[in-house]
Amino acid sequence: MLRIDHVQLAIPAGAEDLCRTFYVALLGMREVPKPPALMARGGLWLESPPVQIHLGIEEDFRPARKAHPAFTVADLDGLAQILAAAGHEPLWDDAIPEIRRLYVSDPVGNRLEFMEDGGSPTK
Repeated sequence: MLRIDHVQLAIPAGAEDLCRTFYVALLGMREVPKPPALMARGGLWLESPPVQIHLGIEEDFRPARKAHPAFTVADLDGLAQILAAAGHEPLWDDAIPEIRRLYVSDPVGNRLEFMEDGGSPTK
């Protein structure tokens, strides 16, 4: 394997605008066009290079509350303030002392982890 191309998260039908506001307006990601063959399925594709997230419609949607993607960010405190101000309260986790990180749920309940750049003990 060379790398992860993208992470896919499930969302309920009709949640695209709600998720677009969160991922684009709050997290600063950019929506990218889906291939024409996949447009009818709904959902949306997002990127903040090199990170790519695909949000796909799942009929029997249940949010991922344990499984989650983890993203490294340059300004964890700034992101926490933005999220909190928008009503997405961050949950700080100090279980691994050498990694500053927090969890937040997206608007449909999927768990997301954000960690401070340089915090991973595997680097």
